[in-house]
Amino acid sequence: MQKNIHPEYHPVVFRDASAGSAFLTNSTRTSDRTVIWEDGTEYPVIDVEVSSASHPYWTGGSKAVDTAGRIERFRRRYGRNTLPARTATA
Repeated sequence: MQKNIHPEYHPVVFRDASAGSAFLTNSTRTSDRTVIWEDGTEYPVIDVEVSSASHPYWTGGSKAVDTAGRIERFRRRYGRNTLPARTATA
């Protein structure tokens, strides 16, 4: 690796305020704010809006898409202009 071209890689705490969780990982990002972690060491902290603790995909709170409403809206708009379905003949 070339010297003096890579950013500094150090431990950082990412905190998800909406879920009340935090995790310690390594990153090139930094912050002026710090927090004392569980091990008693002070680390820079970065607040995030969404993490795996609050994202609907990971928490199982994802909403089902209203496909029936979309299909009905499509049929109302284009129902008269569509061709009837063909039947298979052998």
